[in-house]
Amino acid sequence: MDKLLDGLLSPNFEEQSCQSRYQSSAYRKPSPHKQSSYLISRLRNYEALHKRCGPNSPLYHKSISQLKSGHSMGLMECNYLVWSPFNGLGNRMLTIASAFLYALLTNRVLLLHVTNDLDDLFCEPFPDSTWVLPSDFPIKDLEKLNLGSEQTYGNYLKNKRIIRTDVKVMAESLPAYVYLHLEHDYKHLDRLFFCDNDQQVLAKVNWLLIKSDMYFVPGLFFLSQFEDELGWMFPERETIFHHLSRYLFHPTNSVWGMITRYYISYMANADEKMGIQIRTLPHIPISIEIFSDQILACSWQENLLPSINQSITQAEMNGGRTKTVLVTSLNSEYYEKMKSMYYEHRTSTGEIISFSQPSHEVKQHTEKQSHNQKALAEMFLLSYCDVLVTSGWSTFGYIAQGIAGLKPWILLSPKDQKAPDPPCRRAMSMEPCFHSPPSYDCKANKNVDLGQILRHVRHCEDVERGIKLFD
Repeated sequence: MDKLLDGLLSPNFEEQSCQSRYQSSAYRKPSPHKQSSYLISRLRNYEALHKRCGPNSPLYHKSISQLKSGHSMGLMECNYLVWSPFNGLGNRMLTIASAFLYALLTNRVLLLHVTNDLDDLFCEPFPDSTWVLPSDFPIKDLEKLNLGSEQTYGNYLKNKRIIRTDVKVMAESLPAYVYLHLEHDYKHLDRLFFCDNDQQVLAKVNWLLIKSDMYFVPGLFFLSQFEDELGWMFPERETIFHHLSRYLFHPTNSVWGMITRYYISYMANADEKMGIQIRTLPHIPISIEIFSDQILACSWQENLLPSINQSITQAEMNGGRTKTVLVTSLNSEYYEKMKSMYYEHRTSTGEIISFSQPSHEVKQHTEKQSHNQKALAEMFLLSYCDVLVTSGWSTFGYIAQGIAGLKPWILLSPKDQKAPDPPCRRAMSMEPCFHSPPSYDCKANKNVDLGQILRHVRHCEDVERGIKLFD
């Protein structure tokens, strides 16, 4: 077992302080996707930067004094990117990974505004320094920053605090910090974040605050100044979240205990493990009955589950392989229907199929720590499966497939509350989808379909307007 994932992880941690960091790889097959030596060197350099500039360091206190002064002071030894949570745990993990990559590219220190509902979820990823923003940070109510806040980059441009022309960006007396509003409701001026000229001025701001609910990594490929660096770090473009998630996200010992107890009890002894991640969205309604039939249709058409057959003999059934199916859903009805079907009938292949579901919370409660702990545990349990079926649009599914390094079968969205035909599609890439990308070509100064013209970017299978990275 390669505990350090071929050098991806730093050896400078006490194993007992975060058991998942060193034990998680024992529960899944080794990844066929090897990280580049350049990425490893960049991570080690970042860890040194974080230790030098992290909370409670002299350089951090110097930067806090600059922040309190009310204006940026040009390039300083330590510059920061402060992340604030928004939306569900899947969205949060996608945006942490996106923010960390942006911090790597811009030589900034990433700090997280950890609210109570995020306590006791993740181990610290960087040795000898915390990534948690101190509670005495002078900017209060970070979670209240939104599209209308005067500190957004878009509003600074709108109010001419920062002046942008077609040729360059000019700024007089840059503010002490700029808020990057990259949520799904962001407008044109905030989307200029993905333009090279605008990155040049943001590079002069010592503190950037960011809030998003999207995996915006594909948008970083719009920026020519990052192109070489991204290529050196990630020669396989569709492995970005795979490597970053395995580097950043390690469940705490309490969550890891939930994961291992469940895995040993329900999954460990099966010949094959299949995960079905089920999520319905209010803006794309479908009944439980119809969606259940869609899930089974996908599983049968793609030979992921054997069909039901009454004629098989008892002897054939007893000699079959075992397959365990992990179902994750807020509701229990899907699990109950599939479990009853395979309990009451024999399979056409003789395989013995068992089903399990760790929890059914009915409604999403992102504000509850216990709910988020269960969600994180289930994401990791899904990542230990051999094959995955995931729900379109679901960030929960994106996390599981990324950590696992799998291309899932994606359940396509219903139309007029009816199941689509075909019911699912195999993902072309294991990368998450960027749901609401910009459509503005900064160099050409016009709107274009970036999903059609960028080399490593394609439209997503599940979100028509979304884009994802593709090799």
